[in-house]
Amino acid sequence: MSIQEPRTRIQRKNHQAILEAALEVFARSGFAAATLDQIASEAGMSKPNLLYYFPSKEAIHLTLLSQLMDTWLDPMRDIDPDGEPVEELLAYVRRKLQMSREMPRESRLFAHEIIQGAPHMGPELETVLRPLVMEKAAIVADWSAAGRIATVDPVHLIFSIWSLTQHYADFDVQVRKVLGPGRDPWDEAAAHLETLFGRMLAP
Repeated sequence: MSIQEPRTRIQRKNHQAILEAALEVFARSGFAAATLDQIASEAGMSKPNLLYYFPSKEAIHLTLLSQLMDTWLDPMRDIDPDGEPVEELLAYVRRKLQMSREMPRESRLFAHEIIQGAPHMGPELETVLRPLVMEKAAIVADWSAAGRIATVDPVHLIFSIWSLTQHYADFDVQVRKVLGPGRDPWDEAAAHLETLFGRMLAP
């Protein structure tokens, strides 16, 4: 059974409502614990109506992951080999942190998938993610070899950027409990990461 493509305005609205509801449910519960009944309830529609648009929970999950992968990689694609190296990398850090701030559910959706062994997007990690990382890592390696940034392992630098920016979305409750009331973790994180990576990358 194929996914029903939305054609009318109402169908497009319902299609988007399902994806929005599923994002909330998957980010909160993970794929395994989520159910179609939960997604339908969150979307404010019946389960049969939901199944008109998507044949299964897996189909909804794959649609979300496919959209997320493309959006999630845009900041990395924007790293310009002709730009000023430290500023290009700091701009990447800023954009990744901003995305985590604006899209925490998407970050947690991706984290759930990876923690479970990437059962639905394993191939994309090898065919889409890895080539892009290798392409940008080669640029970072060239900058390092030319003395334009400090000597770093380019792939582990990218891992560090992912970890330190997405942490604030994936572990939001922990971060806020530790910091206590009255402190903005995002503004503090932005200043901290700017200093951390700026000093680490300075030639």
